[in-house]
Amino acid sequence: MAAGRSPSPDSRKGRGAPSALVPTRFGLATRETDGDWRDARGLVDKDVGNPEDSLRTTVIEEQARSILTFNQSPDIPFDRSINAYRGCEHGCIYCFARPTHAFHDLSPGLDFETRLFAKPDAARLLREALGKPSYRCAPIAMGTNTDPYQPIESRYRITRQVLEVCLEARQPVTITTKSDRVLRDLDLLAEMARHNLVAVGLSVTSLDPRLSALLEPRAAAPAKRLAALGRLAEAGVPAHVSIAPVIPAITDEFMERILTEAAGLGVRSASWIMLRLPHEVAPLFREWLALHYPDRADKVMGIVQSVRNGRDNDPSFFSRMSPSGTWADLFRARFRIACRKLGLNRQRETLQLDCAQFRPPPPNGQLALF
Repeated sequence: MAAGRSPSPDSRKGRGAPSALVPTRFGLATRETDGDWRDARGLVDKDVGNPEDSLRTTVIEEQARSILTFNQSPDIPFDRSINAYRGCEHGCIYCFARPTHAFHDLSPGLDFETRLFAKPDAARLLREALGKPSYRCAPIAMGTNTDPYQPIESRYRITRQVLEVCLEARQPVTITTKSDRVLRDLDLLAEMARHNLVAVGLSVTSLDPRLSALLEPRAAAPAKRLAALGRLAEAGVPAHVSIAPVIPAITDEFMERILTEAAGLGVRSASWIMLRLPHEVAPLFREWLALHYPDRADKVMGIVQSVRNGRDNDPSFFSRMSPSGTWADLFRARFRIACRKLGLNRQRETLQLDCAQFRPPPPNGQLALF
C-alpha cells in the first residue's frame, strides 16, 4: 500500500477503514494530511477533538458515457452489470471493490467510503443502451461492485430510475444489497416479480449488531436485513440470502443461524462467499484486525491464507471464487448440511428470469400503442 505519513490505525467514528493511504500500485503521488488541510475542510470535531472523527461524505456527479459494464469472467454468473455509484458509504472493511478508487487517485480506505461518485444520467444511458438494435437481452446485475441502496440513494434515487426503465422494457435484473432501503422500491420489485423479471439478494454477515457496526458501519443492522428479506418474500419477490463474506474465526459462527433465520422468513435460496482480499483490501483488513481483534489476527489471516494457496488473495480465474483446503471444505460442508436441513436451494437451479418479454424502450420513454 502507499508510502507517506499517515496516522497509525485508530477508530474513525462511523467509518470502516482505519486509514486513508493512497496506493503505490499506479505510481500516484503520496498524500500527507495536516492540520491546516483538516481545518480548511471543516473536519475538526470541536467536541471530541479528533479531526478524523467527523469525516464527511461528499458526492461528485459523474457524467458517464455509458452505464452497462460487460465482462467475460468464468467465475461469475452474469455478463453485464450496472453500478450507479462509485465508492460506498456502507464502509465495509472487507469490500473487494475498494481498490477501484485508486484509479481516481483516491484512497481505497477512507476515501472509498467518504468521497463518492453518482451517475445521475444512468437511467437515460440505460434507455439508450437497451434501445440499440444490436442489444441482446440477458439479466443485468446490480450491486456487484458498490451497493445500489447505499445511503445516498435516498437522495439521488438512481437505482429506482433504472428499475423503472427495466420494468418498462421488461429487462430482467438481479440485485444484491446490504440495505433494507430496497423496500422503498417494493412496488416496482413486486410488479417486476409478477413478470419474472427480478431476484433480490441481501448479504448478511453476522447476527451481532455490534460486530456488524465494526465491519459494515453504515450498512443496515442484521435484523433489518433479515426483516427486508421477509418482506420481499411475502410480496412474491424471489429473495436470496448471501452469507458474504464468511470471515473465519470472526463471522463463521453465524452461518447456520443466519440460514435458519432466513428460512423462517420464507427465503428459499442461499449462498456463501469466502473472504477475498484483493490488492489494497488486504493491508486495510490487516489494520482493521490489529485495531479490533489483535488477539486473533494471526489466526484469521492464517486461515485466510490456507484457503488461498498461501496468499492473502488468489486472483486467478476458476480459483478466486473457489477456496480450497481443509477450512474451505469445512465451511462448505456446514453450509450444505444446514441448507439441506432447512430446505434451502431445492429450487434454486430452476429460477430463470424471463428474457423473452424484452421490448426495446423508445427514446422518449413513451411506449408505442401498437
